[in-house]
Amino acid sequence: MGATAADRDVPGHRRYLPIAEHGLIGDLRSVALVGTDGTIDWYCCPAFDAPSVFASILDADRGGRFELAAAVPARTKQFYFPDTNVLITRFFTEDGVGEVQDFMPVDGDPAEAERHRLIRRVVCVRGSLPFRTRVAPRFDYGALPHTVRWADDTAVFDAGTTALALTATVPLDADGMDVYGDFKLAEGETAVFALDKVGGVVTPRRCAHREADAQFTATVAYWRRWLSSSRYRGRWREMVHRSALTLKLLTYAPTGAIVAAPTTSLPERLGGERNWDYRYVWVRDAAFCVYALLRLGFTGEAEAFMGFVTRHITPGDGKPSGPLQIMYGIDGRTELPERTLPHLEGHQGSAPVRVGNAAAEQLQLDIYGALIDSVYLYDKWARPISSDQWDDVCALVDWVCAHWDQPDEGVWETRGGRRNFLYSRLMCWVAIERAIRMANRRGLPADLPRWRQSRDTIYRRIMSRGWSEERRAFVQHEDGDVLDAAVLMMPLTKFIAPTDPKWLSTLDALTEELVSDSLVYRYDPRSSPDGLRGDEGTFSICSFWYVEALVHAGRVDEARLAFEKMLTYANHLGLYAEEISRTGEQQGNFPQAFTHLALISAAFNLDRALG
Repeated sequence: MGATAADRDVPGHRRYLPIAEHGLIGDLRSVALVGTDGTIDWYCCPAFDAPSVFASILDADRGGRFELAAAVPARTKQFYFPDTNVLITRFFTEDGVGEVQDFMPVDGDPAEAERHRLIRRVVCVRGSLPFRTRVAPRFDYGALPHTVRWADDTAVFDAGTTALALTATVPLDADGMDVYGDFKLAEGETAVFALDKVGGVVTPRRCAHREADAQFTATVAYWRRWLSSSRYRGRWREMVHRSALTLKLLTYAPTGAIVAAPTTSLPERLGGERNWDYRYVWVRDAAFCVYALLRLGFTGEAEAFMGFVTRHITPGDGKPSGPLQIMYGIDGRTELPERTLPHLEGHQGSAPVRVGNAAAEQLQLDIYGALIDSVYLYDKWARPISSDQWDDVCALVDWVCAHWDQPDEGVWETRGGRRNFLYSRLMCWVAIERAIRMANRRGLPADLPRWRQSRDTIYRRIMSRGWSEERRAFVQHEDGDVLDAAVLMMPLTKFIAPTDPKWLSTLDALTEELVSDSLVYRYDPRSSPDGLRGDEGTFSICSFWYVEALVHAGRVDEARLAFEKMLTYANHLGLYAEEISRTGEQQGNFPQAFTHLALISAAFNLDRALG
């Protein structure tokens, strides 16, 4: 299912690969996207939210890239070395078969981790094959010039604030700001390229064949050892484990943060303006990730995220948007100013390219439920929370009791004004209900009479003002009649019985209006204006929520068919962006944590229902 266009391998002919034509490698600090043509066209160094070094996915001319491919017309295929995040891109030609093995060592040595080494090992496995490479970094999203200097056999790209060192086991030449090379390999021969971030205590170091071999072996062992903790033994093991490996790649090891996606401004619709920077910690997305990873038995990641929450999210901050922001930087910072980069044309001409995210200042009440639900599950499945953590939970729940009935921007971050969204109310109910459960189970001190009264008031409010007699369905916001896929969470959070007549009627209404061949739209922006122009694709997390809702409603055959259909929309590696277009293309930032955690949850619950 890889790319087949022969001219993709020839520098100068390539424009944009579709978003789905990429694989992902990383070192738990940043990631690189590798196209099916062997080009790295997205890489931020040294962290997820650092300015890009390669960004040709956002501007084919100015973004920068690392090309490495057969120098003759070739068919290509891509796959992951089994049970790892080591990516292999294969080239099939008339005279031979070659492959590029891409990986970033996950190093326990802090000094080596600062190197952020990216290794590209080329192997000729049959016949003989000519290859060519061009390494063209463009620092600071293509805005910062750099020089190339040679130190022994090492090319150093120096932009002043950042420097990268490239070593190779084949000869290279400089060409202006780029380095290039042509070489030929016979069967069994290999070439190694290593790109290191240098400066400070990290000095350039060659990566000989033997070292590359050792680091390949160590990286494979790391990922297999990590994955061996999974308790999932169900029917969709390969897809679930690929999703788990992807979620792990989206974790930032130094702090325990989990980013929503590792890219910025990949369009939700080609030519549209719905292009956002997702390289931050959304409280909601990260909390749901904790749930998915705990389900599979990965308690270490949950513990690391709880550490991030304890260190960086202080209930007493007292901002206008409440004690929590909806998102934080991977280092816990709260300032994420949004700006556009007008010098970049955007993926396939989809401007604007944005960095930072102004939605950080929005009020989204649902995040309290997502966070406290993850704390509840961590306390139940991993280890009991501390007394200080319980004090923080109490402070958050007390705030929710006092503020749950405000209008807010809602889960979908609409820029069309605040409303009384049902989903926000639902998750406020979850926040209080889960805290009551923790207090009762462990005998912890809490203002239980107040909490119960607030919980029950929210329940009555949703049942009376979130229900539309006319639509025979629960609706997007109070006193309206717009349908919204977010209400699929009502039975999943145990707010309503999955066979309640009101819920089954809602499920039928959603199926009729928002579902298209198992794919689910969030809402109809024409009937619920969100402040942005243009349509969008179906939302993949909602499609997996739909599967779960069908399972809980006892419609297991329908759920299984919908799930199997959703799997056909994954890319060739089992990866998903945020949305799927009318023609089945991946749209939006890629890969997206939200989608992969929902796949895990849907597979888990569907397996259990099937027995």
